[in-house]
Amino acid sequence: MARAWKKAVRTAFPGPWPPRRVVGQGALALLMGGVAVLLEVASGVGHPVLVGLGVALLWVLRPAFPATVLVLTSAAAGWAVGPMPLLVCAGWSAGARLRRVTALVGTFVLSWVLFMVTGVLKDAGSASPKLIVGLSLGGFLLVAVLPALWGRYRAQRRALLDALRERNDQLVRERVMVVHQARLRERHRIAQDMHDSLGHQLALISVHSGALEVDRTLNDRQREAVGVLRQAAVAAMRELREVVGVLHDESTVVRPATAAAPARGGVDGIEGLVDSSRAAGALVSFSREGEPRPLAAAVDHAAYRMVQEALTNAHKHAPGAPITVALRYEPDALVVEVVNPCTPEPVGVRAGAGPAVSGGQGLTGLRERARLVGGMVHAGPTPDQGFRLAGVLPYEGAEGTGDGAAAIAGVDDWVLDGLPPVVGAEDGRRSPAIGCAVGVGAVGLTVLGLLIWGVVAFVQGTGDATVPKSVYDGLEVGTPEADVLHRLPPGNTFFTDDYQGSGPKPPEGAHCRWYLSGDLSDAWGQDNVMRFCFKDGLLVEKEHYLTKS
Repeated sequence: MARAWKKAVRTAFPGPWPPRRVVGQGALALLMGGVAVLLEVASGVGHPVLVGLGVALLWVLRPAFPATVLVLTSAAAGWAVGPMPLLVCAGWSAGARLRRVTALVGTFVLSWVLFMVTGVLKDAGSASPKLIVGLSLGGFLLVAVLPALWGRYRAQRRALLDALRERNDQLVRERVMVVHQARLRERHRIAQDMHDSLGHQLALISVHSGALEVDRTLNDRQREAVGVLRQAAVAAMRELREVVGVLHDESTVVRPATAAAPARGGVDGIEGLVDSSRAAGALVSFSREGEPRPLAAAVDHAAYRMVQEALTNAHKHAPGAPITVALRYEPDALVVEVVNPCTPEPVGVRAGAGPAVSGGQGLTGLRERARLVGGMVHAGPTPDQGFRLAGVLPYEGAEGTGDGAAAIAGVDDWVLDGLPPVVGAEDGRRSPAIGCAVGVGAVGLTVLGLLIWGVVAFVQGTGDATVPKSVYDGLEVGTPEADVLHRLPPGNTFFTDDYQGSGPKPPEGAHCRWYLSGDLSDAWGQDNVMRFCFKDGLLVEKEHYLTKS
């Protein structure tokens, strides 16, 4: 039981409740209750203290139960004037807190019906139901619906800004991730360039030093120096491999001071590679087939690196064997092929060669380069125990490839400090002001229509309750009641109810009808009234007198 009571209290008064909020809500509840009491006292009807306590309680429950408070306040405001200020706040709260449109519309329709019904029950004897319905609709639209539209606009605008702010933060995070990935790709490209370029040069040094180590014209001291040179090349390649491994490690965040410049070399530089290999003593043949075509920068660079890596591997793993380099311009792609067939090595070339210098990233890097430009690489043994490396590269390359990622490195400060705002209506989302403006326009048009209808009804009611002086003078006492009523307007109790019981005492047993006089010579603070009394179906008296308004 205690647990259910605690749950009900938490539901009715959702926290947290810091002291400042407790004091503020208590003060506002007392203020709303006091205003309700004053209004009830000024109206002279009802129970002011009871109404004030009810208003204060409903104010406290308003955040937790906006729909229920709106319905109860509307019913009370139709009967008494004290809850009217609370109705404004309850409408605002319901518009701001009720998310579903169906629930919001249903709550306001029910609230208006109760507001109208209680008003009709209260004033049924003093005004026509049609007038009460019109006044209740116009008053409810102005007092409850307009604040609800404003509250809903504020709530939707706040929700939209929160959503856009959250999306903005998400886009910032995504941009940071894109920059990080671009930096990783750039580091990978740098690692490939270091491996291909430096590895090729170190391989040439290794080939030269290996050949010198078996040269019979050198003495022991010279061979020892050449051995030291070769060991230095091996150590340099080992260190290069470690650096390449660090650049490939995605878990290590290294921010380069400047963006690495793209390595030089393309298809036009392949002949220079062939000449360098020939100068090292290798037997290299070069051929070019087909009509040369312009290549994308990334494709041109990838073709150069393929030949460079293939020559490096041939020098390391098959020194002395002849090498064939071929470029073929096919209709849709460039084919790069490097083959070294199985050929007996020259005597003594491998004898003192020592361990081969290897970076361990060659073929993997080539396949990645080819994939990035939309091509492919095949590497493997040939039927005659040789080795063949072939790459197929499209002329245009894949979209979005190239070395432009290097320009993104080091852009963190721009992303985090100077990021342009991305909030807005980029996804076609409508502003909440549109719907609220439509609602305000509908309410305004409805109120304007009711106002026009009220003016017309007032003029018509005034005409129905007014008897011209000529008609009054033309009616004679003793005229049948039916004839008199035929000549008199239908009347309107809204304008004449206050005149009942005024003027001279009517004849005993007669029933009377009161009208406004068409004579405009009323004194200040007095109304010109006409009274017609009937008995036994005849007009027994007609009076024209002044009464206090």
